[in-house]
Amino acid sequence: MNDHTLDSFVRLRPRLRGIAYRMLGSAADADEVVQDAWLRWHETEHAAVANPEAWLVSITTRLAIDRLRAAKARREDYVGTWLPEPILTEADAPHTPEQMLERADQLSVAFLAVLERLGPEARAAFLLREIFDADYAEVAMALGKSEAACRQLVHRARTLLKDGRAARQAVAPADQQRLLRAFAEAASRGDIAGLKAALAEDAQLISDGGGKVPSFGVPLLGGMRIAQLYMATSLRFAGRVHYELVSLNGEWGLLRFIDGGLESAQALAVEDGRITGIHVQRNPDKLLGIAQARGHALVDPAVTRYERGDAAPP
Repeated sequence: MNDHTLDSFVRLRPRLRGIAYRMLGSAADADEVVQDAWLRWHETEHAAVANPEAWLVSITTRLAIDRLRAAKARREDYVGTWLPEPILTEADAPHTPEQMLERADQLSVAFLAVLERLGPEARAAFLLREIFDADYAEVAMALGKSEAACRQLVHRARTLLKDGRAARQAVAPADQQRLLRAFAEAASRGDIAGLKAALAEDAQLISDGGGKVPSFGVPLLGGMRIAQLYMATSLRFAGRVHYELVSLNGEWGLLRFIDGGLESAQALAVEDGRITGIHVQRNPDKLLGIAQARGHALVDPAVTRYERGDAAPP
């Protein structure tokens, strides 16, 4: 392999990983797909490849479709609610509210959770066309289908996702930060009034423990109930809870630490100056990447184990 073909792969790697991660909702699985794509590229006669980008996007998409089919079969037996693995993103980019909204729409935990409604091929067609701006000829090449069939896939995907992708108003990053800091401070103190002030009345919380740590099996509905839950957690772990503001999947979110160990990653949706949704990832397997990136250990599961009647962290 010459330097040119290596450079082609390195240049396209972020795009390939972006496709694989949005397909699978798992950073680890996405990295494995990209590695497999690299091996295929390494073994290919490059002189016969007219368009390296189209070739690499196609092979990455097909590998991701195969892996997603296997993953969906496993997720049928998943304990509780399945949420995607959150990833840390750059906190200083994008800079404008419009750019922040654009990234959030493409990468947010809420968006990835909505994508779970789609089958593997429909998900791939939708992402390539709507997120990565591929034309239908490129989508057809990636999926090995006709352009007409791909148009149908994208149309049906748009229809299926319509309710789950309600229009959102751009919120300035600085305003998001102020709201989340106020929420985190209130949660740390167990300040029920401060928590209620930050939460919309119809807010909902969804959590994923993967059957390994406590979590809710169904969404928790209502700002008051969510505020009470955070207050109870603060009281139970008085003086031992710490929140850190970070950029998760293109939106400001929170990491929660108990006794110095990472306990959860919390992606929060903000509309009209209030928190309307919280996706809480507590599954240790899906927190490991963030913990390693931040140089923290995961919280000891025994710390958050609870007896019947105790308040469980969300």
